[in-house]
Amino acid sequence: MSAETSIEPVPVRITVNGVARRAEVEPRMLLVDFIRDVVGLTGTHVGCDSTNCGACTVHLDGRSVKSCTMFALQADGREVRTVEDLADGEELGPLQRSFHERHALQCGYCTPGMLMSATYLLERNPNPARDEIKRALSGNLCRCTGYRFIVEAVEDAAARLQTGEGSR
Repeated sequence: MSAETSIEPVPVRITVNGVARRAEVEPRMLLVDFIRDVVGLTGTHVGCDSTNCGACTVHLDGRSVKSCTMFALQADGREVRTVEDLADGEELGPLQRSFHERHALQCGYCTPGMLMSATYLLERNPNPARDEIKRALSGNLCRCTGYRFIVEAVEDAAARLQTGEGSR
């Protein structure tokens, strides 16, 4: 017979999309659950819990990470950027517009992760070659498309950003 052990919540302070958030969380709470359940931003999706699909991709201190295999406690004192930060209010950012206009999504479940991975690429390489785009998206799975339109949308967004069409 084993006694139940209670896990004491621990305080965390995580800046999400520029807003400091404080909460008491169980040490085993995943970052994706913190984003969705504590902060209330549901754009970051949980697809596999094993880093395979990439639907949970966010930026942590400017680096692309999969939030389903990271504890919220590991993000304490750090900055997280989610897919909700790509738009300017109700106006879509250039990458989001390209995904919409180039039909780079079907069911949309993988789209937040694809957008965050592509954003990470474009912030570091504003004019990527097609092979670089494919490599940057290789950690994200889409079960609906053949990826062609997704790659074309990233190319289109790169062109938009180079002409100054939007800053996000």
